[in-house]
Amino acid sequence: PAMSTARMLELLQQEPALLEKLTAAAAAAAAALSEEPGTTRKRPVATRAEAIAPEAGMAPPRPVASDEETATAGEPELQRRPIPHLNLPSLVELYSQLPATGGKVKRFGSDVFQLGTGNSDELPMDLPAGPDYVLGPGDLLILNLWGGRAERSERAIDRQGQIALPEAGPVAVAGLTIAQAQEVIRKTLAGQFREERAEISLGRVRSVRVYVVGDVQRPGAYDISSLSTPLNALYSAGGPTASGSLRLLRHYRGARLLAEVDLYEFLLRGVRAEGERLLPGDTLLVPPVGAQVTVAGMVRRPAIYELRGEQSLADVVDLAGGPLVSASLKQIQVERIEAHARRTMLNVAVADAAGAREKLAAFRVQDGDRVLIAPILPYNEQVVFLEGHVFRPGRYAYHDGMKVSELLGSYQVVMPEPDERAEIIRLRAPDYRPETLPFSLAGVLTGNEVIGLEPFDVVRVLGRYEADPPLVSIRGAVLRPGEYPLTQGMTLAGLVQMAGGLERSAYRQTGDLSSYVVQNGEQVLLERREVAVGRAVAGDRAADVALKPGDVVGIRQLSGWQDIGAAVTVSGEVGYAGTYGIQLGERLSSILRRAGGFRESAYPEGAVLERRQVGELAEQSRQEMIRRIESAAPRVQPSVTGGQEQFGLLMAMQLQQQQVLAALRSRPGSPRLIVKISPRIAEWENTPADLEIRAGDTLFIPKRPNFVLIAGQVYNPSAVTYLPGRDAAWYLEQAGGATR
Repeated sequence: PAMSTARMLELLQQEPALLEKLTAAAAAAAAALSEEPGTTRKRPVATRAEAIAPEAGMAPPRPVASDEETATAGEPELQRRPIPHLNLPSLVELYSQLPATGGKVKRFGSDVFQLGTGNSDELPMDLPAGPDYVLGPGDLLILNLWGGRAERSERAIDRQGQIALPEAGPVAVAGLTIAQAQEVIRKTLAGQFREERAEISLGRVRSVRVYVVGDVQRPGAYDISSLSTPLNALYSAGGPTASGSLRLLRHYRGARLLAEVDLYEFLLRGVRAEGERLLPGDTLLVPPVGAQVTVAGMVRRPAIYELRGEQSLADVVDLAGGPLVSASLKQIQVERIEAHARRTMLNVAVADAAGAREKLAAFRVQDGDRVLIAPILPYNEQVVFLEGHVFRPGRYAYHDGMKVSELLGSYQVVMPEPDERAEIIRLRAPDYRPETLPFSLAGVLTGNEVIGLEPFDVVRVLGRYEADPPLVSIRGAVLRPGEYPLTQGMTLAGLVQMAGGLERSAYRQTGDLSSYVVQNGEQVLLERREVAVGRAVAGDRAADVALKPGDVVGIRQLSGWQDIGAAVTVSGEVGYAGTYGIQLGERLSSILRRAGGFRESAYPEGAVLERRQVGELAEQSRQEMIRRIESAAPRVQPSVTGGQEQFGLLMAMQLQQQQVLAALRSRPGSPRLIVKISPRIAEWENTPADLEIRAGDTLFIPKRPNFVLIAGQVYNPSAVTYLPGRDAAWYLEQAGGATR
């Protein structure tokens, strides 16, 4: 999104195929965002849905849980193929494609040491220092004395393995356990203090240097706590490398092998081997990895597992946590490498789930095997679908002998105003092509029709206004004119009431009703008749008319209603300026008389009458003239065969055309209507000059001017006070006369 347009054009020029890629990606995104019937939606819960099928004496069928509710951890995400029938939920699942199994998997246990490296001091594998802990130089002891003498102190074991006791001198404790050292201290102090008791605890443990070698991330010498286990030391070294074993960790003390630790016992079962304590100079060796088997597909822990005593396929699957419930035990394949020869594929045939364990235990695995366990088919074979004009659409469990009436028990299952038509979309075996089977909804709901269902059937209930809805229209003097659904038994009066009733301007005597009739199934004939609207609305059933689909009702308006409130505005030099209501056909002279006539200072010859309609027509003419000038504008080319003179002429014409257009755009159309009247109204009253006044007109009577304006090619263009008896030459002279 942050890429500029220039950069995008540059990339398109460098790689023309990029445009096709972007177009394909946009099409794929649009297809993914398009709403398909198979997409999970959140539907509002209807309050009437709890009352489904009470008359039938049966509980409504329970919908099958959706894919999202039944999804199991570890299952592959389904890939959707293009669906030609977008409105069939049964085909949505059948067009779901399982992804290829056996994707890239990691070595089991490799993340444990990556996430744990660097915090060896905080690892929970450190064992507490019990009474069997062997003391040595560097340990810090906390000495608590009570009885003959009370004291609490800290004593560090020196290099000679001794600690200094109060009043008793040095005591050797190195090589003793905590329990043994506590007894030695008590006996030593007993000779100095009567009934003296002693208790020691470990305040700080000493560090020991051990060596971690072999296939580890950081082999070398490490100073770690003397309470640490071989696993702590392995953590300090970063764990085994990709080629190091996780099943065998050897603990040496000199040339003697003390223990062999299987890390899978800890990684899989959380069991830590106690083993020997680490002493200075101990060595931990990680040998190369042994035989490995890859387990991919529908197991709980797909990974690469190292073998140590596991020989059968059952043992390997157990290492992977066992198969998922959605695993197909009939689809187990083993990719095998024949040593130094070739690769081959083996099928493990399992007849049924009951004997799967024995079959897997009889199959022997080898180093380098890759076990692929495929998932079961992604769709439910025992399901039917209900959709459309119902309260609870969705998937429902299917059973043998199931009938449509089990899905549609009564009218309370469907929404208000269902259509008489309903249908079953059935997938015909063996290629599952869809086929539509119509049926009568009323027949099923009343029990007159018994229709059986098959797996994958889609029962679709239509609403009355979904397909080819019956509509009627009302126009004219009603509050809410427009189209309305035709309900059962709707009449003219009912349609008027649905449209908000008649307006005050409505002509109530008669209205117009237009209907169509299909003649012999070949052509449509229109017929029109008058209806007594007022009587029908008043409740006269004889005057009321039943409506048919497509009827158009027209409510007329009272004659002259649009003239109500018509007024004109009179301003300027009249007796009483203001706004005056007018009647149809009233003229200019009548308005001026009602306004008190002209004042003495009035100038009727300069009267300005503005009319909205004139302004609209003038604006249309101005816009049309602008378009004509723009279309006829000369197009100037840089190189014209006529030479520089013709080029300059065209440039001048273009400049002039732009100036004309600018002037036209700056001057809106004038609404002024020319009138020719005089101060004596009686002279022009009822003559062609006495114009008929229209609603919205504005009349302005200016003051009589007392100046003469001299403009144009004179030396001093100005306005000169009017003097009676002076001719044009005199006024021209006052302006300095005409220029050369």
